[in-house]
Amino acid sequence: MNRHTTRQDLPRAQLLAERAFANLERFLHIEAASGIVLLIAAAVALIWANSPFAHGYHALWHLPVSLGIGDFTIAQSLHFVINDGLMTIFFLVVGMEIRREIHEGALSNLRQASLPIMAALGGVAVPALIYVALNTSPSRLQGWAVPTATDIAFAVGVLALLGRSIPGNVRVFLLALAIIDDIIAVLIIALFYSGGLDLSGFLVAAMGILVVLGFQRMGIGSAFAYVLPGAIVWIGLLMTGAHPTLAGVVLGMLTPVLPLPTRESPQDMVAHAAQKLRGHDDARSAHHLAMPLKQLRLAQRELLPPVVRVQTALHPWVAFGIMPLFALANAGVSMSGIDLSASGPQWVMAGVSLALMLGKPLGIVGVSWLMVRLGACQLPPGVTWGGIVLVGLLAGVGFTMSIFIAMLAFDSEVLLGAAKLGVLAGSLVAALLGLAWGQLYRRTTKIAGTAG
Repeated sequence: MNRHTTRQDLPRAQLLAERAFANLERFLHIEAASGIVLLIAAAVALIWANSPFAHGYHALWHLPVSLGIGDFTIAQSLHFVINDGLMTIFFLVVGMEIRREIHEGALSNLRQASLPIMAALGGVAVPALIYVALNTSPSRLQGWAVPTATDIAFAVGVLALLGRSIPGNVRVFLLALAIIDDIIAVLIIALFYSGGLDLSGFLVAAMGILVVLGFQRMGIGSAFAYVLPGAIVWIGLLMTGAHPTLAGVVLGMLTPVLPLPTRESPQDMVAHAAQKLRGHDDARSAHHLAMPLKQLRLAQRELLPPVVRVQTALHPWVAFGIMPLFALANAGVSMSGIDLSASGPQWVMAGVSLALMLGKPLGIVGVSWLMVRLGACQLPPGVTWGGIVLVGLLAGVGFTMSIFIAMLAFDSEVLLGAAKLGVLAGSLVAALLGLAWGQLYRRTTKIAGTAG
């Protein structure tokens, strides 16, 4: 018979381990925590790249990573593995967020989505215009899209630092705007930062997509089954000349938003499996437990739709693993390698930073005001213009996506370094301005609530 113990009878080491894992799980679900980890990773990269150990920093990311079977071997740098491989998982989560919002979120209703859509367009156009006004030479003009992106994790993390007194619809508006911003950023990467496209690669990617759709039609619900066809889509896009991380967005958008159809509901499956398990308490009949346990695992999997289940499973790995690793590998700008007294790098850095911390709020607030003034849109319930200003300031935190676009935009290491510095400086100032304005907005909201 099974031996049951009370919590007091458990070993002290087990109790401490349970408490530690519970605290770790709570930490991983704090939105502000991922932004803090990301900021620490960027700071470590900057310090390391400008320390006496800078050579080791740069050498690390050029280490070859090999994968092979027999005589067939693929070798790429660690930098490639992170930026072109692991970041695909980041874009997969982005694709799933877009899919969920279109299905049941802020983008599911055109009237509800119209204001964040127009605000996001303003938040892309105005920063791009500011950058272009300061950088007219062809070599620098390539970076026009760098300050157009918003880092969802960082922006939402900063908003979370302001506490629960910020109206919930402000967070929803920021999320909707950032997701639309991501859609625009993905389109910009696909249209402007992909070289001459090889059409044969699209055939390979299409084969992978057909396998994914076929698996879904067959009712295959295990996420691991989609790794191989996902890899085929990734290889196909790599062959085309488009950035292979776009495969993540494609696969995320294809992820089902409804649970897999089953013969009986997951709740009934749990009840039937539990009933069978009650009759097999003896260890000698353990082999009879295989089927009800299999039914329990299937029911547990199908209680949530795949788009929610997979995104939830991947989020901690992306937020606390992939994104900090990306920041560590790409935010290490060597100051000695950038001559900011030269006009080129100077204007690139100024253009990016000014576009993020001024262009984003001006574009978002300005277009929002115009649309509401014309009667084409209306403010969400409970959101005042102070909340829209807060969203505009936080949207200036470009960071991950901005650095990613900068690496596609610039071939020159000097201009790339200047662009990265502009992203880091602009994002930091935008975050600080957002926190300062958020504190003022929170007090105003609290006073208005008390007076009401």
